[in-house]
Amino acid sequence: MRKTIARVMNLLAQRIKKGDIILVNKPAGWSSYKVVDKVKRWFKVKKAGHGGTLDPFATGLLVVATGKKTKELSKISQLDKEYEGIMELGAITSSFDPETEIVERRPLDGITEERIKDTVKYFIGEIEQVPPMYSAVKHKGKPLYELARKGIVIERKPRKVKIYDFQILDIKLPQVYFRVRCSKGTYIRSLVHDFGEKLGCGAYLKSLVRTRIGDFKLDDALTIEELKKISTESGSSKEHT
Repeated sequence: MRKTIARVMNLLAQRIKKGDIILVNKPAGWSSYKVVDKVKRWFKVKKAGHGGTLDPFATGLLVVATGKKTKELSKISQLDKEYEGIMELGAITSSFDPETEIVERRPLDGITEERIKDTVKYFIGEIEQVPPMYSAVKHKGKPLYELARKGIVIERKPRKVKIYDFQILDIKLPQVYFRVRCSKGTYIRSLVHDFGEKLGCGAYLKSLVRTRIGDFKLDDALTIEELKKISTESGSSKEHT
């Protein structure tokens, strides 16, 4: 049995080295870049990339490609994406997510389950989003988040994105659980912020999991620990950190 497992691990490692698509369950606290960097180090590949950034606080599906398969990343990045998350009503952060402190609190007077579910209809279809200041969008060659960290706010042009589906899964005020299927370029934290503004009580994105990209599913993804084990069992890597 041990030999069989080792053989399977070795075959997987060889595929990654030659060029493969790897589905990774990105943990919270890791940047998308860090996942790609670990894949390169563990499997000793020179070329690797991902098909759509996940913010460090978020978890879930990250599609990583190595070698010749990196050519497919541009197509993968265009695919629709699905997320499940929790928004917290009555509070606002400057980054629209938990990575910055709450800067404003508002009462939830008059916020009912009916109002929350009714507000969803305003965000279905093609909508315009203003990229958040805490984003990698560039202004004169500099990422907006660098300016935001200095307290600088600049005017940003709205972008059109498409929300294919937006469902409220559960309501436990002040938290609202939801699922969204959307186009490339959609900022879920901006969607949540705008949703809170529409309700009038404000909101920020408390947690987020990406569950699908096109036909790629989180259920089929490997954890970081599993990836590391494949590399060490096959003898690809001596790195343990």
